[in-house]
Amino acid sequence: MKIKSLFALLTLVGAFLFTSCSTTKYTVDLDSSIDFTKYKSFKFYGWAEESNKLLTPFDQERIEKAFGAEFDKRSIKHEQETGDLIVTLHIVTEQKTRTTASTTTTGMGGYGGYGGYYGHGPSYGWGGAGMGMSTSHTTYNEYDYVVGTLIVDIFDSKGEKLIWESVAKGEINNNTKNREARIISTVSKMMITYPVKPTK
Repeated sequence: MKIKSLFALLTLVGAFLFTSCSTTKYTVDLDSSIDFTKYKSFKFYGWAEESNKLLTPFDQERIEKAFGAEFDKRSIKHEQETGDLIVTLHIVTEQKTRTTASTTTTGMGGYGGYGGYYGHGPSYGWGGAGMGMSTSHTTYNEYDYVVGTLIVDIFDSKGEKLIWESVAKGEINNNTKNREARIISTVSKMMITYPVKPTK
């Protein structure tokens, strides 16, 4: 079976390690002529080539389980042999470099004049604007980071036609703490605009 993605030219990356949901970008495309309510089951077609090099079997299982839970909320059952829908997953990473700048300023304060009065009546004196010297120094720092994109493609199993696609893209967080929770959160946001809303 030959499958082509609507986002074939996009860089694919791992969404489950995104640093922040607020900085993750989500995009969706679909065939608006399709009645999505007619689909009652799905099956996983597998991961795109190279994905196995980027994900452990445990993370693959976590992501599949998260998508399975989203389908279950919509009363779409997992039937690996006879599913109405075919679900494919794609993931890769892209190394990038970011430059930041910080400026520090040092200097000396200025001086003013003095004022006073002698005897009675108006006071006499002098005063002037303060004067001072300062210098600025800017430091540039470069650091590497990884951008990731997770794509889920959903096909009509009979016509092998792509009918829905969701993409999540963001900076990857290498911290393994709360990894499963981040996976669930990312997948939930990817599925939020699926035409069939959760019933559970």
